[in-house]
Amino acid sequence: MADDVNQVAVHGGQPPAAPLDPAAPLDPAAPLDQVALRGLTGFGRHGVFAFEREQGQRFVADVVCHLDLAPAERSDDLQHTVDYGVLAADVVADIEGEPLDLIEALAGRIAATCLRRPAVRRVEVTVHKPDAPMPVTVADVAVTLRRSKR
Repeated sequence: MADDVNQVAVHGGQPPAAPLDPAAPLDPAAPLDQVALRGLTGFGRHGVFAFEREQGQRFVADVVCHLDLAPAERSDDLQHTVDYGVLAADVVADIEGEPLDLIEALAGRIAATCLRRPAVRRVEVTVHKPDAPMPVTVADVAVTLRRSKR
């Protein structure tokens, strides 16, 4: 009994936490881990103006995939995570693919590409259009969207 009282006192009035079971499934309410790719750059022909479609310009994407990395941590096996080399090439292919009017639509295309990965549950995509035609000087124009699997 004295040991129980001492344990409660050491842990601020709370009993000590149970040790973590590395094989236990992830609590659906728990925050997810992340795999991030930043600064993925491609040349695209997106925009509402004809000259943007004709001349094209640089687009930059940042992608943050939210997933449970515990299976990859335990197994040390690429199939339990996201192959970020393949994902990076796919995102650049999205940028360099069929022209779209809006970077919002491009961000949606990239999000769909990320969510096709089995392990990815949610994704945050930011598309930068650093050379967007603007009536004033700006350092960057960007949109960010967040999507998840249903």
